[in-house]
Amino acid sequence: MSRLGTVFDIRRYSVHDGPGIRTTVFFKGCPLRCPWCHNPEGLSQEIEIMVKAGLCIAECRECLAACRPKALSKSMKSVRLNRALCTLCGECAEVCPTEAVRMVGRRMTVSEVMTEVEKDRVFYGQSGGGVTFSGGEPLLQPQFLREVLDACRERGFHTAVDTCGFASPEIMADIARRADLFLYDVKLIDDSRHRKIVGESNGPILDNLRGLVRLGKDIMARIPLVAGVNSDEASLREMADFLESVGGIRRISLLPYHALGKGKSWRLHGKRPAVFQAPPEEFVAAARKELEKRGFEVVRGE
Repeated sequence: MSRLGTVFDIRRYSVHDGPGIRTTVFFKGCPLRCPWCHNPEGLSQEIEIMVKAGLCIAECRECLAACRPKALSKSMKSVRLNRALCTLCGECAEVCPTEAVRMVGRRMTVSEVMTEVEKDRVFYGQSGGGVTFSGGEPLLQPQFLREVLDACRERGFHTAVDTCGFASPEIMADIARRADLFLYDVKLIDDSRHRKIVGESNGPILDNLRGLVRLGKDIMARIPLVAGVNSDEASLREMADFLESVGGIRRISLLPYHALGKGKSWRLHGKRPAVFQAPPEEFVAAARKELEKRGFEVVRGE
């Protein structure tokens, strides 16, 4: 029987998650808790429910009729969810015509994922693209990731793993044997600040990055730039020094903060997320110049 994994999205015709035109498979669940995360629906491994009240049709009552625990109510055009009553049965999402109420995450077999991936096969060869596994954190479901990577290799598809790097060295080494490219997030070098802000030590992350370099893997380092977190000269210098010392990494993608996750966090949990901002453009330009001066090939990512 094909192994099951939890996926919250499969995005076709992606051009920001590795070379060429790609299919990006988003795994659900992440061991870190970056407060600026732009995919908050990928943090929990559990299936969740998201409410986008602005899509609700005023006259429609389909979800109310379907909700047996009576967790949903309506006010004017807005639908509201009492999360304390919700049992996550998904019956409301099944009848909602506009996806004002929808389930986030579903259990999929390797075969089901590959059926979706195969739809973009024609683009991979023409563009030098392939399949990217992102999240959340794909390494949090290592057995499922291993099997879909093997299935991609059997078909000749280029693969990339977009990762925060927080995993055991055994898991990382196992996946490294199967993946062609790693898109590797490096947020902070100072371990105490990393623990305080993200919730875990960066020791395993930095060690795993060194391990991938020793294995000769193709790596693009990704640096999220968040004002007040790592958008200062000292943090940039630490980052540049570390990446230079590791060796074997020549490409860096700078990712200035964007606020796409704020609305999703509200629709998913009914809570306002912490407020962050992108660093000034002058800092982004200076960071790029400093890294290029050290010999890195630098791009600005999305």
